[in-house]
Amino acid sequence: MSAGDAFRSSPAAGHIAPAAPGGLLDVLGVAAVVLDARGRIVLWSPQAEELFGYRAHEALGRYAARLLVAEEHLGLVLELFAKVMDGGGSWAGVFPVRHKDGGTRLVEFRNMRLQDEHGAVYALGIATDEAVLRGVERDLALSVRLVAQSPIGLAVFDTDLRYVLVNPALERINGLPAAGHLGRTVAEVLPFLDVPAIEGAMRRVMASGAPLLDEFTIGRTPADPDSDHAWTVSFYRLEDPAGRTLGLAVSVVDVTDRHRAALEAAAARRRLGLIARATVRIGTTLDLERTAGELAEVAVPELADVAAVDVLDSVLGGKATKAATPGSAILRALAVAGADRSGAVEAADPVGQLARYGIDRLVTRCVTTGRPVLVAHVTDRDLSRIARDEEAAALLARARLRSYLAVPLIARGQVLGALDLKRTDNPAPFDDDDVTTAGELAARAAVCIDNARWYQLQRDAALTLQRHLLPRRPPKATGLDIAFRYQPATAGAEAGGDWFDTIRQPAEHTALVVGDVMGHGINAAATMGQLRTATRTLAALSLDPARVLTHLDHITQDLDDTIATCVYAVYDPRRTQCRIALAGHLPPVLARSGRTPELLDLPTGAPLGVGGIAFETSTLQLHVGDRFVLYTDGLVETRAQPIDTRLRNLLALLDHPQLPLEATCDRLLSALRHPHAEDDVALLIAQVTPET
Repeated sequence: MSAGDAFRSSPAAGHIAPAAPGGLLDVLGVAAVVLDARGRIVLWSPQAEELFGYRAHEALGRYAARLLVAEEHLGLVLELFAKVMDGGGSWAGVFPVRHKDGGTRLVEFRNMRLQDEHGAVYALGIATDEAVLRGVERDLALSVRLVAQSPIGLAVFDTDLRYVLVNPALERINGLPAAGHLGRTVAEVLPFLDVPAIEGAMRRVMASGAPLLDEFTIGRTPADPDSDHAWTVSFYRLEDPAGRTLGLAVSVVDVTDRHRAALEAAAARRRLGLIARATVRIGTTLDLERTAGELAEVAVPELADVAAVDVLDSVLGGKATKAATPGSAILRALAVAGADRSGAVEAADPVGQLARYGIDRLVTRCVTTGRPVLVAHVTDRDLSRIARDEEAAALLARARLRSYLAVPLIARGQVLGALDLKRTDNPAPFDDDDVTTAGELAARAAVCIDNARWYQLQRDAALTLQRHLLPRRPPKATGLDIAFRYQPATAGAEAGGDWFDTIRQPAEHTALVVGDVMGHGINAAATMGQLRTATRTLAALSLDPARVLTHLDHITQDLDDTIATCVYAVYDPRRTQCRIALAGHLPPVLARSGRTPELLDLPTGAPLGVGGIAFETSTLQLHVGDRFVLYTDGLVETRAQPIDTRLRNLLALLDHPQLPLEATCDRLLSALRHPHAEDDVALLIAQVTPET
């Protein structure tokens, strides 16, 4: 069709002017009209009835020009019709059409000559409301992923569902000339498609007369037998003037680009969703192994069938490592996750074990260069460069490892290790998008892993310092048996500032101390050491407990922004008396033989470091067999239960038949400590014994 074959009319101007083609007629639901050689309507789709107002029985058999064209345009229309029917080419443009209601509407037309197997020619007119088409064109133009102005393939089938007419657009779509279609069924022409579904839809439309629009299908045609294409297909029943079914009209729109764009967009959404979930799930604690496990679990199964997180052993020891260092790599497996059922997980390094990878291994290249290593299609020769040894390579071979990807874990310019990804069940090879996604996951996780690593190093140092500062064994005390425990926090927290002490004083007195410096880490442990040292010094002066706490309060005020609680008690074995004072600390428990344990009602006092509040000393008369329980809040405070409930639980545990002191300590910790406790605990139990 040339530009001279297209015309666009303007009712306001009252004339028809040549114009370029109307554009997007590749929308479904357009009207399809077939005229015979004399210009009579022989086929009339339901959309034609909707567009022009005439029902099929009103239009079929009538001359289209007389039915639809105003008198002043009749001559031009007949001339154009004759030109099309004489083989002068098709005609396209916008034309004013007379509607059944008497009004005039602008309609976008595509007119072309069709020839059936008997040589008969027809004029096929495809039309739609011009305003609707312009609106659809504007809507489609807004989406860069939609196919704009793609041609429509058109075909007519007889009642046996054999091709009788095919337009050039459909020839191009199917990759076959019209002669290759005519007289044949869809199964014979396009065996690669889902023929049962297509022919089923055609028969339903043939039987009901209701058009079926925008049916989505995927398949391959001779035009491109090696690639899947996507189309939207619409079906319309065709009738003659008597209402007898003549066959079926089909329009086909190639939406392959849109389909592929949708797949890419869906994949992009999945990748963004994966990264979003990783942001939430990775780094929930400062536990190194748990953080690595969260990374591995996020990657499976959306990104890989097997994921492993390996960290350089030198990094775990606190040594800096730089990329591009030649030689072997010693890696410690921190986490492995797998969704495959092939046993490829067994080929991964066992969690917690060290593995040495030679310079020829791909993971070594990854951690020494600091760059991803991708093997999209794994061959037998690649297995020995992926696995740690021959046995692991054999496991990967049996698992049919398809694709491999290793990305470095880099945080703050330092290579920490690698995220190792494998696909066994998933047939799709890793691609550049996967490399980008894995790199993003690794980058986010590496910071969390590095934080956990440094936290672990600092926590270990704080615990070492704290244990060094705490007494290793209780001194022998006159008239007392003593047992104690210290437990650091077990999850997501640094070492705390809890401490305990037993101090021998003149006149065979014994000072019992339990305290808690607010805060965590090395600073809290160091502050605890200072206060413990100060307490021991003051204890040697045999001061009243309230005086000791007063001096400690002054010392604490000089330690920048330090707050601590403390219980200080002095036991006199000759009088079997205990003098005690509290500084904002939880009340001790007194468990007397044959009586219910009780929380001592003592003046609480203010925490050390607050200043300006006097402390009070209370005196308790004890008896042989009485037990005195001092503890820090880590033993009884939790987020799940009120403190009163926890204190009642403590009393209930002490109300059972008495166990030896060491067993009692173990029992209290086992019953009251949560597996993931966030605070440390100091516990000291003293039992009055006969003075020897």
